[in-house]
Amino acid sequence: MDRISGLPDELLVEILHCLPTKEVVSTSILSKRWEFLWLWVPKLTFVMNHYESDLPIQDFITKNLRLLKPQVIESFHLQCFSSSFKPEDIKHWVGTTISRRVRELIINYCDLSWLDKPVVLLDLPNSLYTCTSLVTLKLIGHSIIVDVPRTVSLPCLKTLELDSVAYSNKESLRLLLSYCPVLEDLTIHRDMHDNVKTLVIIVPSLLRLNLPIDGAYSCDGYVIVTPALKYLKVPGLYREDFSYLLTHMPNVEEADLSVEQDVERLFGSITSVKRLSLFVLLDIEDESMYHNGIYFNQLEHLNLHIYRDNWSKLLVRLLEDSPKLRVLKIVVDGEPSFDEEFEHVSWIYNDESSVPKCLLDSLEVFEFAGYTRRPEERDFVSFILKHACHLKSSSISRLSCYVLE
Repeated sequence: MDRISGLPDELLVEILHCLPTKEVVSTSILSKRWEFLWLWVPKLTFVMNHYESDLPIQDFITKNLRLLKPQVIESFHLQCFSSSFKPEDIKHWVGTTISRRVRELIINYCDLSWLDKPVVLLDLPNSLYTCTSLVTLKLIGHSIIVDVPRTVSLPCLKTLELDSVAYSNKESLRLLLSYCPVLEDLTIHRDMHDNVKTLVIIVPSLLRLNLPIDGAYSCDGYVIVTPALKYLKVPGLYREDFSYLLTHMPNVEEADLSVEQDVERLFGSITSVKRLSLFVLLDIEDESMYHNGIYFNQLEHLNLHIYRDNWSKLLVRLLEDSPKLRVLKIVVDGEPSFDEEFEHVSWIYNDESSVPKCLLDSLEVFEFAGYTRRPEERDFVSFILKHACHLKSSSISRLSCYVLE
């Protein structure tokens, strides 16, 4: 310990910076030299569950947060699931970190006492929405309400996550996003009582969007205008009771999607994709699936997770429209059947001139999980193995509990 204590304060603070806050604070009892050294660490993380005693932590934060020495707080992370944490205290702590030019703020708060009594929502200070230093903001929990004032300015915010929060009115989210001029990474997990009907995401700077959609809440539709987007993850895009407007995204390189309807509109927006993962809840009877003229000229890696019948037409069409495909991974979950016309499709491709270009020129990896040895499956696998001229590896497995990578 004497050798460590002999190091310069700046180096000791760097070492403490890598430790959990609880351990950092505990060094204050080592000696006089260490008593106040932890106050120079610009990163605070308090993660508590409802089994822990919270009152000492609250007193500690209230007493010491304002005593921190750095002019900039790099990160303040609070996770608590207890009614002993009062919303007004958390609001005060957030206000203190903002006054200290916080760069990363993560609040994960849920009052688990809602089963016994009405929940008091956490309303964050207005200064949060004009914090010029904030780069990362993550608000997580049913007990948080996002009440965006008319004056909003988050000029440095690049990462925003809003998970299961409520909004004070239907315009709060749209207003918040409108004043994040450099936002690059956005994650929104909806809640059934979040007060948003039509979700509008118009962010010209956005590069990554993660937007899970399910049927647990009421929603009139979605408007997504993100022309610079490179990564799109929309699990659950299979509801039929809402509309959505998805504009062309010419820069998308990776997409992770669940699909059941409007395949044409969806595919037409992501034709530049290089890596595509599809969870197919699709029972297509229309042979065309999507109109001619949609090509995936950059697609190299296709993961296809299948759950419904009549998907072979879609797969063959994707092979035809993806001339540079190198990796094809398929997972069959349950027992969807190949459509009755598959033998006709394979018969056409006995003519080498009509075999999809990717099989002749580029496909190197083929994996099929959930294989049950049905004749249709054997025909499909034989078709791939026969025509894939540059195949380097193949894998056929009966296990459908398979993770696509």
